[in-house]
Amino acid sequence: MRPIISDNDADILRDVFIPRRSVLYGCAVGGIMVTPLSSAFAQAGKDAAGAAEITVDRARNEPIPIVIPNFGSGNGGVITQVVTSDLNNTGLFRVISSTSPTPTPDFASYKAMGARAVVTGSVSGGRVEFRLWNALTGQQIQGTAYSFSGNGDARRVAHMIGDVIYERLLGEKGYFNTRIAYVSQTGRRTNPTKRLAVMDYDGANNRILTNGKWLVLTPRFSPVSNQIAFMSYVNDRPRVYLFNLQTGQQRLLGDFTGISFAPRFSPDGRSVIMSVTRGAGSDIYVVDLASGSKRQITSSGAIDTSPCFSPDGSQIVFSSDRGGKQQLYVMSASGGGAHRISYGSGSYANPVWSPRGDVIAFVRIGGGGFSLGTMAPDGTGERILTQGFTVESPTFCPNGRVLAFCNQSASSSAGGFSSSIRTIGVNGFNERSIPTSTMASGPSWSSSNT
Repeated sequence: MRPIISDNDADILRDVFIPRRSVLYGCAVGGIMVTPLSSAFAQAGKDAAGAAEITVDRARNEPIPIVIPNFGSGNGGVITQVVTSDLNNTGLFRVISSTSPTPTPDFASYKAMGARAVVTGSVSGGRVEFRLWNALTGQQIQGTAYSFSGNGDARRVAHMIGDVIYERLLGEKGYFNTRIAYVSQTGRRTNPTKRLAVMDYDGANNRILTNGKWLVLTPRFSPVSNQIAFMSYVNDRPRVYLFNLQTGQQRLLGDFTGISFAPRFSPDGRSVIMSVTRGAGSDIYVVDLASGSKRQITSSGAIDTSPCFSPDGSQIVFSSDRGGKQQLYVMSASGGGAHRISYGSGSYANPVWSPRGDVIAFVRIGGGGFSLGTMAPDGTGERILTQGFTVESPTFCPNGRVLAFCNQSASSSAGGFSSSIRTIGVNGFNERSIPTSTMASGPSWSSSNT
């Protein structure tokens, strides 16, 4: 196996993940100290130069065999389990377990097992050291130490290690150290209690944020801060609010005479775009978070809703029935030049732009059910990824490779009505459930776990 990625690429990725000054002297990431480890062998490092060999697309057809040893008992066991689950759940890796956390791997043995990469690691108190190796050449690819204070940080350190492995072997940032905001639902389906909630991307560390007195819907994570925009029925008046995850405080966002709903942050996190009812229709507004100023960008007289910015902030995709049926439209961020992009059978809703910019995810309603799919921003290449009684609320992981969505079954089905969050690759494979303690809907994936 040739080196996974070149040293130049590795330096670029390292600088993105950890500023160079921090690499040299160590840095704190959310209370966790991150320190680079020197190469275990003098010949490692520059000898690893070469073009990238494994891509995400190739790994889907040929998952990377990687040896993950047991990091030890206690927090070591937690880290081993979480890193293994992170990598296996992607469908891009095939983890080979090992009971030998020796500092120097037995490369000949691992090579005979078919491994392409090897991890070594150990935990001592609140310090984790891990190294990533090329199994065929015996060269160290990565070495990092993490220092943490609480047992609860072990899972987060494990997600950070998983992200480093993903990035160094595939050349793209991982998405394990992230969270998902969602709506937790309890009670009868006809009179449910819906609370705002947040959890790690894999369902761990679940937190309920609101008391359930008022119904909440459509949470949306800020891309740059610990804030969630959501719709709440406080005092039986549905409007958009902001929830601060650090302080627990909520505040009304924009004071409109109509109902405000379907919020979503701009890519720079400085404003929120949303729909506001007016008569029998709804218009789209942008609210500046610093000044509170409001800017109306549609006034078609139709129902314009579910707006979402492109990653560069220059365009907006939204759904509208201005043509007689709910379809998807793209317009400039200033509101001009709206043009239809969906032309399949049925109605289209819930558009969300991929952070990669290459596709727009959507929900199509027709034929007695719901479909979740993607299309290019110009409407070409429409592709259905999954279908069901109800599939809705798609949200991309930070690198755009996976979608989370809400999946609901009919009350007449064998298990009765259910509502859960699932994930699926943008290629339509590897559909999985995220475990939650209650029924769940309306997922929104964070950009990071800050």
